Amino acid sequence: MNLTLDNPPTVAAPFGDRFAHVARLDLPGGALLVLAGQVAVDDHGRLVGPGDIVAQSERIFDIVGGVLAAHGAEPADVLHIRTFMTDLGDLPGYASVRRRLFTATPPPASTTVEVNRLFLPGALIEVEVTAAVSGPPPRT
Repeated sequence: MNLTLDNPPTVAAPFGDRFAHVARLDLPGGALLVLAGQVAVDDHGRLVGPGDIVAQSERIFDIVGGVLAAHGAEPADVLHIRTFMTDLGDLPGYASVRRRLFTATPPPASTTVEVNRLFLPGALIEVEVTAAVSGPPPRT
């Protein structure tokens, strides 16, 4: 078993380098990827799409896609999505983005909860992803 923590160069570094974007646990024949919660920020850490759940959801999954790709994975490799939303009334907008990205039937396992607030003012949503990828770790 080999565990690595990574901030791939394909996405902006997390706020103040306080955490890793992904924990990769290499196992025989592949790896488990556990991604940190992502919010909708640009490459400079500024909120994307204030007040717009669709824009924030799309940006989050752009970031998630970059982290997955850096480890040889894609949306089809996602096992579980955990979502924190400040208003479950925004669920239809978020769901529309997820349906475009996760087309398999059934889609990944999922947990969605409403929270009072997120750490970044104006963030409407934060998403964590767990994925499994086959094959050796990518070369760096």
